[in-house]
Amino acid sequence: MTRPLAQLLDLFRNRRPSDANLVDVKASGSQQSEVTALHAVDKHRTTQNFLRLSLLENVLLKLLFAFMMAVSFGTVTAYAADGADMTRARIETSDDGYRLSAAFSFELNRGLEDAINRGVPLYFTTEVELTRPRWYWFDEKAINAAQTIRISYNVLTRRYQAAINGSLQQSFDSLDDALSLIRRPSRWIIADKGALQVGEIYRVAVRMGLDLAQLPKPFQVNALNNSDWRLSSDWKTFNYKAE
Repeated sequence: MTRPLAQLLDLFRNRRPSDANLVDVKASGSQQSEVTALHAVDKHRTTQNFLRLSLLENVLLKLLFAFMMAVSFGTVTAYAADGADMTRARIETSDDGYRLSAAFSFELNRGLEDAINRGVPLYFTTEVELTRPRWYWFDEKAINAAQTIRISYNVLTRRYQAAINGSLQQSFDSLDDALSLIRRPSRWIIADKGALQVGEIYRVAVRMGLDLAQLPKPFQVNALNNSDWRLSSDWKTFNYKAE
């Protein structure tokens, strides 16, 4: 191997030239041309590899960001769409902030009724997400809110109890009366008044379902593989112009 080529390899390895290469040797014209050509080819390949890596990193970054958004966007719940219909969903403004007005239609199957009457609490989570489209980047996540209503049965009092986000609210004589709190929930605040930009158009997504992730641990495995525990509405989407 000629010394100019050895010097070139030293440069590629980010090392200082060896002592032998420090000797001033006059390379022939052909050797100098060879070194120049190799250097140009290597520079071209390095540029191409850099561009490929930059493109790959950009794609992977977007995929990772989209995955994180899908996981973190909204309360992560373990249920599949089945057995519930959303009959109303709209955003309303008030002095306290933005409220969600929604209504649902569903019935509990025999398996869920038996579970709650045996003392297993059921959790129903409503999720609402507001995003603002941006042509130059990912959509802006403006609002991400969730409300969970817990329905349980007290064997001693023989009454059904409902709690919203962990706070005891009411007790009912029948299960159907308790479920009315879920079917026709009161308008609840999803964000403060300054959370949205007035005049901007936002995409709203709402759904409600039985949240298996909040069940007692012994019931979660069985519930995930039991079709009786699949109770959820589909995502309902619509546009909202902030006021």
